[in-house]
Amino acid sequence: MTNTTKMWQEILEQPSVLERCKSSSEAVILNIVEHLKKQHIESVVIAARGTSDHAGVYAKYIIEYALEIPVALAAPSIFTTYGKHLNMKNCLVIGISQSGKAADVLEVIKSANSCGATTVSITNDTQSPLATESRFHLFCNAGLEKSVAATKTFTSQLYLIALLVAAWSGNETMEKELSLIPKNITKVILTSAEHIKNKAERYLYMNECFILTRGMNYSIALEAALKIQETSYVRAKAYSVSDFHHGPFAMIEKDMPVFVYAPQGPALKDIIEMINKLKECQAEIIVISNSKEVLEMGNCSFEIPQTDNDMISPFYNVVIAQMFACNLSLTKGLNPDCPRGLNKVTITK
Repeated sequence: MTNTTKMWQEILEQPSVLERCKSSSEAVILNIVEHLKKQHIESVVIAARGTSDHAGVYAKYIIEYALEIPVALAAPSIFTTYGKHLNMKNCLVIGISQSGKAADVLEVIKSANSCGATTVSITNDTQSPLATESRFHLFCNAGLEKSVAATKTFTSQLYLIALLVAAWSGNETMEKELSLIPKNITKVILTSAEHIKNKAERYLYMNECFILTRGMNYSIALEAALKIQETSYVRAKAYSVSDFHHGPFAMIEKDMPVFVYAPQGPALKDIIEMINKLKECQAEIIVISNSKEVLEMGNCSFEIPQTDNDMISPFYNVVIAQMFACNLSLTKGLNPDCPRGLNKVTITK
């Protein structure tokens, strides 16, 4: 099976896309940071849908961690369905949309502008409504994304968020690690593509699974679940391990596939505890990690590059997730580029 899908080609483009979006956004990021440091930013509000919402979850974690500023994910229906306007005067409000045409996200940005908030949009279209409405715009510069399943636009959104946070917090160590991501993603692709393709065949008949992690990689668990849902029509559900210990664990039975993102870092101890609990129930455990010890705990495993920084490992984990979803779809005889019932641009209000 040769993978010639648009989704696969766009996965392979990601290292060059990240380098390009960094180069084209450096000056804008400096302008945003200069502006933010003059403001009394008390909180951050993020509005997004779908895959972009998962980028927003990543942003929530790293902004709170690096800057210790509380972050809320907006409920756009408050603005659209219920016609309310929130007081966001001392907020940074970020709207994220690949197309820049998400009508409900646009309403959040318009409301924020009306009360004097600082607004930033992240899109892949410089002329989109969201890009032109916001005070600052960060351009994904990913080129046209033809596959319905978003890949390169998602990682470029994450990258722009991380670059902004690194500059805003003055974290030079993070900036250096971010500069290595394109090269390390190339390494992930070169070393893992064939292994993932072969292992995907093991899960030909999988029709449900769980995807677990904790902390900053929770956004990647959500995105991994979505990619499997939309490309392979598998009932995939993502949880933080801290939540999964409660009611959801009751659904685990023998041979149930459970994907566990377990990178080295502060959350690993809790994730290992969950892996041991899953092993007791004889679940089928698929581990994604950069710890040799943890990789050996899985029935199947995929290795990512070394880092103990939870702000960095999501980039490597999501590439594994994308490659697996694309290959699983083909293994099942499906077309990951054209999921049934879905369009590339979804307009919600």
